[in-house]
This record gives sequence, structure tokens and C-alpha cells, in this order.
Amino acid sequence: MKKILGYADNWSVTPGERVGFKVSTYGAERYRADLVRVVCGDDHPDHDILRLDPVEAPFAGEYPGRMQPIDAGSCAVVPSADAFDALDDFTLLAWVYPTTPAKGPQVLMAQWRDDPAAGFMLLLDERGALALRLGDGEGGIAEVSTGEALAERRWYLVAGSYDAATKTLSVSQQPLGDSLDPLSDARASAAAGGFAVARTDFCFAALAAAAADGRPVPSCCFNGKIDRPRLVAGVLDDAGIAAVAAAADSRQQPCALVAAWDFARDTGTDVISDIGPNALHGRTLNLPSRGCKGFNWSGTEQSWRHAPDEYGAIHFHDDDLYDAGWDTDFEYHVPADLKSGVYAARLRVDGDESYVTFFVRPPPGKTTAKLAFLASTVTYIAYSNYQWLFHERYAEVTETFWTTLQKSDVFLQEHPEFGLSTYDYHADGSGVRYASRLRPILNMAPTTPCWSFNADTHILGWLEARGIDYDVITDEDLHCEGAGLLERYRAVLTGTHPEYYTTPMMDALRTYLAGAGRLAYLGGNGFIWRCAMSDSFPGAVELRRAEDGIRYRDEEPGEYYLEFTGEYGGLWRRLGLPPQAVVGVGTVAVGFDESGYYRRTADSFDPRAAFIFDGIGKDEIIGDFGYLGDGASGSEIDAVDPLLGTPAHALVVASSEGHSANTLIVPDEIGFHHVAMDGVQSPRVRADMTFFETPGGGAVFSVGSIAWGASLPHNGYDNNVARISSNVIARFLEDEGFEGP
Repeated sequence: MKKILGYADNWSVTPGERVGFKVSTYGAERYRADLVRVVCGDDHPDHDILRLDPVEAPFAGEYPGRMQPIDAGSCAVVPSADAFDALDDFTLLAWVYPTTPAKGPQVLMAQWRDDPAAGFMLLLDERGALALRLGDGEGGIAEVSTGEALAERRWYLVAGSYDAATKTLSVSQQPLGDSLDPLSDARASAAAGGFAVARTDFCFAALAAAAADGRPVPSCCFNGKIDRPRLVAGVLDDAGIAAVAAAADSRQQPCALVAAWDFARDTGTDVISDIGPNALHGRTLNLPSRGCKGFNWSGTEQSWRHAPDEYGAIHFHDDDLYDAGWDTDFEYHVPADLKSGVYAARLRVDGDESYVTFFVRPPPGKTTAKLAFLASTVTYIAYSNYQWLFHERYAEVTETFWTTLQKSDVFLQEHPEFGLSTYDYHADGSGVRYASRLRPILNMAPTTPCWSFNADTHILGWLEARGIDYDVITDEDLHCEGAGLLERYRAVLTGTHPEYYTTPMMDALRTYLAGAGRLAYLGGNGFIWRCAMSDSFPGAVELRRAEDGIRYRDEEPGEYYLEFTGEYGGLWRRLGLPPQAVVGVGTVAVGFDESGYYRRTADSFDPRAAFIFDGIGKDEIIGDFGYLGDGASGSEIDAVDPLLGTPAHALVVASSEGHSANTLIVPDEIGFHHVAMDGVQSPRVRADMTFFETPGGGAVFSVGSIAWGASLPHNGYDNNVARISSNVIARFLEDEGFEGP
């Protein structure tokens, strides 16, 4: 059982900056914290390569433990205002699209106060039927329900009203008439004892009571979409409800409009705007999904920017999470002489430990080495708290190994409030589009499975073993600072799996390579998916997987355009920029059981490539060993393709062999399923080790394999995979430029 967890408020810091650590314990009264430099995080007992160097830090010591809660669930909150307090008669209405109507009470719109009960609440009740609840301010509660559950994933026009003169509650639910389902209208009325305004915040998709620190805590969260919510002073009949609901701008309707929220506005931010007379604006909590199809989506346009009136819905989830909001337990002010690298606050209690990882860059505008290791932090976030293996029926067949549970996996299953990765599904079956680093991330640390972050520490261990000086920079730094960050360095080195790239990151990398930049891509399946980041949500990554590629989940049709930027999501290949056109190779196959090895090609004897193979025999098999499938070419592998942009002068200096029948060509490489697609039958299943020079005097070296890094530590980092990697870095750090053929 996990007894302690934490996270940092910042992942990338420079000397003189601070990083705050937020910690929660589970049953322990005290814990210890100290600082380590992460050199290699692989703690497999047979490998004997774990290296976490202790570092003196002022915060090292013992701290009182406490449990800090996480309040997951998205909603929107409008601050209390006089316009709400003046209500007597009223009508609430909206278009809603419930995705789990049977899960229990779910609030659609409310301004409610308990003890004594006051205000109103439009909700789905225990049966999934529309209900309106009213409080009289003296403890009396009245409620009316249609008694008929709403159908899952169908649009309804819902309304609830209170007539003060007759003290009557009324509700109605009308399905949108675009379905073949035999759905019918439902309505009901009931007497009420009275109504008292709540004088609290108005909420969408949840009740959001204030915690002791004033932070809203959502409960009774709604799963589904809400579009065009309206609040009217007075009781509307069916015709009036229909007219207000149909109008994009309800100010033209002959009614006493209190608020008309337009969720199509401010997409990409946490703002919700009221276009009614009282400007009752509000904010979302925990990053619900926007840029979503509304009730009136026609399919004519696919971009929310081009048809905003048809993208007026927000999709709320009861397991959305952006910022855990924990209090800071201790801080670390990075000293001026701390070496750039990967560090972690180590938290220990009662036989359990956790690591809170962060990255220390060199001082602003400076470098301390000619080489930069570019940490794939955007990819780390995309995989954060990855749980796909534990919910996918065919995961073991896909991954070709038995699923094993670690303590962290069990903890995440017991605590869904810690949030999901972009590979997972929400509780309502919709794909997770957003992941954030502002929460404990259990798989972004040393001593975790060697995938993504921890796999990259094999490369860090090799750099340290070979005495190669390096600075650490991160994807987020690249996204924010652009090519200037890279251009300070003679060469840049990637990790094993730089999969997710924003447009600013891709533009910066291409600019660097258009000059004198040298890039060593020591991984596979890199530069694949366009994703997005936003100043409105620092630390969050958005991903929408369009029609093609290896998709662990499908995207909602019509919602392929990213909320943060308005860009079309999906594969960079389908956006006209395949990875072959950037680093010479792109993903062709995936297989997780056995890895292959490389053999030199005729191109390897070209004088241009001589430096790569210094000390490597003519017929020497390269990488028939390693900690990931026992070989250097595996997991996810890349090959050249001139049609996709591999430069004509690129040298394929080695190609892999020995792949298994479980290593299969990826979907974006095939047009039909009935072709030879596996590593035994198809010669296309291979990784191509590639080298080419760039017009500005730079160069690119690519190995095209995630497993390459896991072969570096073999035999104490003394092997031909490590030798080739060292040869490349040594040449890339020389002053002499490269000249193409």
C-alpha cells in the first residue's frame, strides 16, 4: 500500500528559482524528505545499475504527515450576484447530453445551500430522471421528477420552473428529434412550500461547496454535455422554453432574461461568458472539455472556430482533474552551483517511498555543456498515471506479457481521483483529452517501470558512465522559448520516446536543424502526435487523436480540433509533417515481447559515416542484448521512407533483424489488414539507423528504436550500442561542421 505521495509545483527550474513540494501521507504521522540526483532509475535487481546520488539540501529532514484530499470532477462556477438574489418566479433550461444517467444524483444547474435548505437545483435524480429541488430557507425541501430516465448519449431539452403565485414546481424533458430511438417527452408538476434564495455561487454540472481555504469542492458531478443554459425570471410555457433554447442570442426573446451563458465563447480558457443583461460570468474548474459539438451540430463544419454556434457544449466529467491544489510542505531554492540534471525529492515513511522528480536547467541564457539532453516532459505528462493496461480487455494480448500490479497501480485503482493519462477513458467512456503535472504522478519517477521517463534514465546513466557533460532542458522549455533554447548547444540528445510535440516545439526543432544544429535521436516512435499546451492552463497537455494512427482510444467525431489552439489534432504525418521529414525515420512497427538487433549496411562504409562505426567490426552484430526485449531494436521502431520525406542523401547505416511475429506494422502504414504485417513475414518490420547532414552544417543521427537506450547499460556500459552512441556524440560536439554529399 502506498503511504506517501507528492508532487512539485514546477518541473523545470534554474539556479536561484524555487520549487515547492506538496506531500500527502496515508496513515503515517511523520515522514522524511531528502534530495537525490537521478543518474539511473532502473532498480531491477538483476541489472544492478540503480544510481541515485544523495545531494545536500536545506529541506532534508523530518516532517509531520497529513492526508491532503484530491477533489476531482469538473464544473463551472458563477459567483453569487444580486441578479440571483432578486429571483422569485424562475425557469431554468438547457440542452443536456447525459453520458451516465443511471450513476446516481447529478447536478445540472444549482444555486443551493444546506442547513437550512435554500435555493434550487436542477438535476438528474437516482433514477436518471430530470428533477427540480427547491429549498424554502427554513429546512423545507420540495422536489418534482419526471420519473423517466434520460437515455444515455442523447440530446434533451430540459427545463425546470417555479411559479411563486401557485407555489408549483414543474419539470420537462424533451428529446431532440434526430434519433431512431423511441424516446418521448416527459413532464411533471408538484406543490412546493416556498422558495428562498441561497445567496451562494451558481454552479453547472456539480455542487461546489467552498472548502476551508475557499477552494470550491465539487460533488454530485454530472457526466455529459451542457449547451446553451439559460435562466429566466418568470415561468415559461413549452413554446417559450423552445424559443429561448433555440436562439443563439436569447436577448431577442420576449422574456425577462436573467442569464444566457454562451459556452462557445472563450474556448481554450476557463472563462464562461454570460451574454445576457447581467454579465454573470464564471469559470470552469478542473478542465472540462470544450470545443465540443452542441445539440445543433450539423456536420457541415468540423472546426469549432468555423461554426462556434454548433460547438456550444462543454463536456463535464466526474473524474476530470487539473490541479490537485495541495498545500506546500517544503520548498527548495536551487543553489547557484547546483549542476544541471534530473533531481528528485525522496519521500520515505514506514517502508514506503516516493520520488517527486524535477529538472534543473543551467542559469538563464547560459549553458554549462555543449550537449543538451531534451527531457520529453510533454510525453511524460501524456502518459501520467497511465492505467490503460488495467481496463483494456485485450491488454495482455496487445502487450504480449502478463499484466502485473505494483503498489502504485493498486493505489490508482483505489483512488481514481488522482486523474488519468491521455491513453485512458473517463468513467463515462469518453477519451481523456487532458493530462496535467499539477498532481501526484506515480509513473514519472525513478524505480518505476522502464517506460518513458525511467527508460530515459538509461541514457542519463550512459552519459555519466562515459563522462559526457550535458545540460538538461525540457519540452515545456522548448515550447515556451523556441529555437533559441536549442541554438545555444552544439548538439541536442533526445530520450527514448519523444512522442508528443506541440507546434511551437516542432517549429523550434526544425529551425534548429535548418541551421547548424546536430540532433541525436536515440529513441523510437518520436515526433508522432500533435498536442497542445496553453498559458491558460500551465502544466496541462491536450491531445485529440484524429482518424489515424495507433489509437488506444477513439476520438469523438467532429471534435478533432484542439481546444487550446484551434489546430487540427492527430498524427503529424497526416498534418503534412511526417517524422521522416524531420529526423529521417518514422514509426513502422510495434512489438513488446522480443527485440531485434542491427546489422551494418553498405551505407555504413561510406566515408561520411566512418565516425559512427569507429571500433565496430565489419560483420559485428549490433545490440543483440539489452534490458528491453533482449535487443536494441524493439518496442516501437522507425524506418526510412523517401515518400514521407527522408532526405535523399540520408545514409541507412544499419537495419534491424530478428523481430517476432508479435511485432506488427502500425495502422498508418497499411491500407488493408490482409497483408503480411509481422516481424517474421514482412521485411518492412525493421528499424533503420540513419545519418544525414543538414544544409546549415548540422546533422541528424537516428536509431529508430525505443529499446536502444535499454541496451546502453549492458556490460557496465561497455558494448557496441554504447560505443556507437558515444562516437556520434563525440563527433557532434566537435567544432567542425558537416558537409553533405
